[in-house]
Amino acid sequence: MPGGIFDDQAPGWLAAAHHALAAAPTPARAESGRSLPEPITHGSVGDRFFAAHAVPDGCPADPGASRDHSAGTVWWLFDVTENRRLERELAAERERTSFLADASSQLLASLNLERCMEVTVRLAARHLADAALVIAPGSGRSHPVSYCGPDGEVEHQELVVDPAEVPGLAEAMQGFPPVPSRWIDPAAAPAWVAREDLGEVTAMVVTALPGHGVPAGALVLLRRGGRCAFSDGEEMVARLFAARAGAAMSAARVYAEQASITDTLMRELLPPHTTALPEAELAARYRPAGDGERVGGDFYDLYPATGDPGAAPESLVVLGDVCGKGLEAAVLTGKIRNTLRALVPLTGDHQRVLELLNGTLLNSDSTRFVTLVLASLQQEGGHVRLRVTSAGHTAPLIVRAGGVIESADTRGSLIGVLEDITSTTATVALEPGDTCLLYTDGITEAVGGPLGDEMFGDERLRDELRGCGGMPPEALVERVHMLAAEWVGAGVHDDMAVVAITAPRRFHLSAVGGQGPGRFTA
Repeated sequence: MPGGIFDDQAPGWLAAAHHALAAAPTPARAESGRSLPEPITHGSVGDRFFAAHAVPDGCPADPGASRDHSAGTVWWLFDVTENRRLERELAAERERTSFLADASSQLLASLNLERCMEVTVRLAARHLADAALVIAPGSGRSHPVSYCGPDGEVEHQELVVDPAEVPGLAEAMQGFPPVPSRWIDPAAAPAWVAREDLGEVTAMVVTALPGHGVPAGALVLLRRGGRCAFSDGEEMVARLFAARAGAAMSAARVYAEQASITDTLMRELLPPHTTALPEAELAARYRPAGDGERVGGDFYDLYPATGDPGAAPESLVVLGDVCGKGLEAAVLTGKIRNTLRALVPLTGDHQRVLELLNGTLLNSDSTRFVTLVLASLQQEGGHVRLRVTSAGHTAPLIVRAGGVIESADTRGSLIGVLEDITSTTATVALEPGDTCLLYTDGITEAVGGPLGDEMFGDERLRDELRGCGGMPPEALVERVHMLAAEWVGAGVHDDMAVVAITAPRRFHLSAVGGQGPGRFTA
C-alpha cells in the first residue's frame, strides 16, 4: 500500500511502525551492526487494544538489489484487549496480596494496642489513602484516636468523640456484625477527622474494624486533591485490611485486659516486700522453680505487731511449702496466707492457729498439703525472744554470731492431711548478731554438684553457715541462695525460699517509768 494511502487508512501508531520498517537497512548492512526495527508494535483502535505483527510478503528477484520493505509487508493485527485487562488485574492482585501479607506480618508483630493502631494508620495512609484515622472503643465519650497524615507521622490522642457527628461511624463502632463501608461527604466531617493540614478532602470512607466478637473500632480513610473515590477493588482491599487490623487490635485489647487481671491477681500471690520489724532485722529471698515464673509453692509472709488493742503482741513471720509448684500451688499459698492473716490475733497460741488452718484446708476442695514454720518475735531486754513452731517442716537453724550452728527443737504434723495434729514450740533467745534461718527444702534438696546427681544436703548447709556468723541478714540470705544456685547450675530445681531473722546489735530501750527519750546500748 502506498505510504500516503496507508497514512490515511491506518492508525498513527501503525503508520509510524510501517514507515520505520520501510526505512530499515538492508540485511547486509544490518549484519554489519545496525539493528532492524521491531516487526511487532502495539496500539489502540477505538476502545480496543491490538498487537500488530509485520510479515514480509515476497522478496525481490535480484538478491543484490535494494528491497522496498513497505511494498512487501503484511501487518497482522491481534485484539489483545482482554489479555491486557487480565494482566493488569493479575498485577493488581499480586500487589494487593503482597500488601495484605506485609500488613498481617506487621500487625501480628505486637500485642500492644497502641502499637497496632499505629501500624494500622501508617499502612493505610501509605497504601490506601492520603490520611487515616483509627478510633478505638473507649470509656464514655472518650476514645483513643490514632492519626497518620501524608508525612507518615503518627499521633496518638484521647479525644471526646461523638460517633453521631460522622455518618456511618456509630454503626462502624459496633464492630460486630460488620457493616459495609460508608462513603460520606467530606464536608460533613468534623475538624478532628478532616484536619486542616490535609487541605481539601475530596473523598472519605468509614470502615468497621471487626474484632473477635467485640468491637475493635473504626478506620477512616481520607483522600485529597481531587483524587476520586475508591474503586470496587480498592474498597475490597480496604475491607480485607480492616479485617486484619481489627483482629490484631482485638487480640491486643484482650491480651491487655488479661495481663491487667493477671497482674492484679499476681500481686496478691507474690511474696511481700520485707519491711523493718520493731523487734529484729529481717531479710528474705524467693526463687520459683521455673525461670519464667513469678510464683510457686514456697511462700513467706510477715505480720508486724501493730500495738492496737486485741492485736498480736508479737510480730509473726511465716515460711511454708505447699505440695507441688507452679500457679496451682501458688493459688493455695494465697489462701493460706489470707487465712493466717485472719488468725494473727491468735498467734499467741501456735497450736491453735495450726489447728484452725488445718481445718480450713481439710474443708476445701484442694487435695494438697502444706508444711510451714511459725516464728513469733518479741523484744526482751538486750535480746530477741523467739517462739518457733514447725508443722511438718524442717526445723529452723540458729546461726550464732560466733559461728555456732544450732537447730531449733520444734516439730509438728503436716497441715491439710490429718484431722488431729500436734506440734512442739521451741523458745529461742537471739543475742545481738544471732540469726534464725528459715528455709524450704528447695535449698537442701537441690540436686547438682560435680556429677550433677547429689543433693546439697543439711550438713553441707551447716558447714557453709559456720562461716557466716554475725553476717547481716541480707547478706546471709543472698549467700544461701547463691550456694544452692551454684550447686544446681543449669539443672532443674524446686522452689526456694529463705528468711533470716537477726537480732540487731543495738536496741532502743524504753526509759524508766515510760518517760523520756530512752537510751541505746551496744
